[in-house]
Amino acid sequence: MGRFRNLATDDSNETGVDMSPLIDCVFILLIFFIVTTTFVEETGVDVDKPQAASAVRLEKTSILIALTEKGEVVYGGREIGISGVQPLVKRMLQKEDVPIIIQADTAAHSGLLVRIIDEAKLAGATKVSVATSQPKG
Repeated sequence: MGRFRNLATDDSNETGVDMSPLIDCVFILLIFFIVTTTFVEETGVDVDKPQAASAVRLEKTSILIALTEKGEVVYGGREIGISGVQPLVKRMLQKEDVPIIIQADTAAHSGLLVRIIDEAKLAGATKVSVATSQPKG
């Protein structure tokens, strides 16, 4: 009589799925995706970029400098001015050789754009580009 037990009335042998390995796996995947994600730094201002038929996508890791309609030079949400371009680019290029992308507004003066490109080149930048948008339609 002791060999057979009634499983319907025996509460001591509950069967279930152990969730701790699943939770561990989810946390490991979460950490992996956080560490491997590349964050793109934006300039912090909205710029109306000119359109170009030859526009192509550039690398995600780049230095984005914005030139607004009012002539402000912005990096990381704060105004750095034209005199701040060369020290910024020198400092950023010490870490790794990344392209410089200038987001110039269509109403910005072309003379200021040329000065920013010149300051970036004087700082040692080899790849300087002007951001454009692809024409719609």
